[in-house]
Amino acid sequence: GGRPLLVSAGWKHRRSRGDYFQLERSQEQAPALVPRPPRAAGGDGSFQALGLGPALVSALRPLCITQPTAVQRRAIPALLRGGNALCAAETGSGKTLAYLLPLFQKLLSRPSLGPAWPPSPRSLVLLPSRELAEQVRSVASSLGRSVGLRVREIGGGRGMASVKNQLRSDPDADLLVSTPGALCKALRKRMVRLERLCCLVLDEADTLLDPTFLDLLVTNLGRFTTLTSQNLHHLLPHVQQKFIRIKGSDKASELLQLIKDQGPASGAVLVFCNNASTVNWLGYILDDHKIKHLRLQGQMPAAMRAGIFTTFQKGQRDVLICTDLASRGLDTSHVELVVNYDFPSTLQDYLHRVGRVGRVGSKVPGTVVSFVTHRWDVDLVRKIETAARRRTSLPGMESAIKEPLPKTDLTQDMGKETT
Repeated sequence: GGRPLLVSAGWKHRRSRGDYFQLERSQEQAPALVPRPPRAAGGDGSFQALGLGPALVSALRPLCITQPTAVQRRAIPALLRGGNALCAAETGSGKTLAYLLPLFQKLLSRPSLGPAWPPSPRSLVLLPSRELAEQVRSVASSLGRSVGLRVREIGGGRGMASVKNQLRSDPDADLLVSTPGALCKALRKRMVRLERLCCLVLDEADTLLDPTFLDLLVTNLGRFTTLTSQNLHHLLPHVQQKFIRIKGSDKASELLQLIKDQGPASGAVLVFCNNASTVNWLGYILDDHKIKHLRLQGQMPAAMRAGIFTTFQKGQRDVLICTDLASRGLDTSHVELVVNYDFPSTLQDYLHRVGRVGRVGSKVPGTVVSFVTHRWDVDLVRKIETAARRRTSLPGMESAIKEPLPKTDLTQDMGKETT
């Protein structure tokens, strides 16, 4: 119908400072977990019904995973059938297992070819950051151990000698997890070969196919089955989102109040800033107020970043101040409050930050509070508020993946899976 009335309509005016509005939860559960209707095809909606073998189904039990999420129900049968697939689903919906389970089933059905030097893994998962690579490796390793498959990770930022040692310690890996930078170096120095590769996964593909990575990664996206979640690019209906129109000089005291209002039993707090200098500056302010916290930004050495994120995930610190480095794909299921200290510069970034709460596996429902300071922030806020009132998806979110890229030798004749 007509244009919805927006609270943020007059927010470019100074007099709007102090205004706020809130998008309430319209459902309790993450869309990815909402049970499917009993009439739906595909048996009883269990992992067995999707075609997973008994060994993998029992490997999921110790991880307390019994029912597939929506993206897993769509992706697993399609990937088991073979061929290429492009899978897009909202963040926090269980995408990692959606590709790891069928990938492991394929590896189990084919005989291992024994060790080779240089190592030649049978499958490869590429991720845009070391933090994500480490996270996927840890999930893949625990699954792999139960079914007798070996997983190896090579991460950038540690120097090639350490990469060589990582590969030497287990040359017979079934799955290699890596970032494009580390993989390209290892290939150039002939420390790893890809001639045995039967499965390739590009995780967070929209980031990997971003111009910054494209010189490292070229792939042909011609013939693909596209699996898209119904909730892709929709505001998460189970996360409460509050927008506060505020003066820049009042943001720090407002943040301190939000952190103090978190009770001792609350989940963790994630504070997003748009650049490293703001992360460091806010850190000093929290230090002054004796608030224990961690900082994470891209100017830190990679090994230090990985350690910081692990400490945070283990719950040893309850406040993390970070840049968008921490907004993509990282599992933050113990986070209860996300604060956009700086409003993100794109709607994609907004969705990824919001996706740090209310994840599959989260024990707490999750709230997001965004500080709106600049006139240009108001344009994005109006788009978000309009989409929420109309219950439509956010505008202009089509990914860069649509354009087919030129073929290269690396990908010419590989059966690939992409997620």
